[in-house]
Amino acid sequence: MKFATVFLALFLVAAALAPLDALHLYRRREGDPSVDHNERLTALAGAALYVLLIAIALTIVQLPEQLPVHYLVGFLLIPPVALKLASTGYRFARYYLGGAAGGRADAPPAVFRFVVAPLLVGSTVVVFASGLELWAFGLAYGRAWTTAHTVSAVVLVVSSSAHVMGHLRRSAAAVIEEVRAAAARGASVRRSIVVGSLVLGLALALASLLYASPFPPDAAGS
Repeated sequence: MKFATVFLALFLVAAALAPLDALHLYRRREGDPSVDHNERLTALAGAALYVLLIAIALTIVQLPEQLPVHYLVGFLLIPPVALKLASTGYRFARYYLGGAAGGRADAPPAVFRFVVAPLLVGSTVVVFASGLELWAFGLAYGRAWTTAHTVSAVVLVVSSSAHVMGHLRRSAAAVIEEVRAAAARGASVRRSIVVGSLVLGLALALASLLYASPFPPDAAGS
């Protein structure tokens, strides 16, 4: 698919620019350490998703041949995606529900908060919901689910690419700080949470092999 190729190209360009962006990043230190800890957890989860999204893009480019691998990577993505949504949801709630004023994180530009983020979250939910439905039931309930999966995937490609470009500098710096501060308070807990989400994703992926999806491979990418 052409959109998957564009998605992959954008992510590879972002990866190539990540070290340079991190060096030029301005980060305001927060008054509440929990804000910084949450940012680091979110950045670590985002780094894991970064790699997995490149993997899923590669499978889309090679559909229908790579449909079984597409299933596996999709299941592997579920727990890390849930973790990322939970960590960013906590940050969102803390900011807008009036957490300690001194601990508020500086918010991204309005276009990312009110346009990119809703599109990204909404398309993510639809992509996984429709993907699971197709994996479980095939085309038993019509091709509307295939259309929903394809359209939401396109929206996800566009919104996630914008999200990566907009947050790359800050996230890259947060990951670098986390790696350097190996003995920092909570570092082992944050890393364990991220690794745990990946292990759970692997368990889901392996468990999915016990079920033969009725979705016809020829319908993939159509």
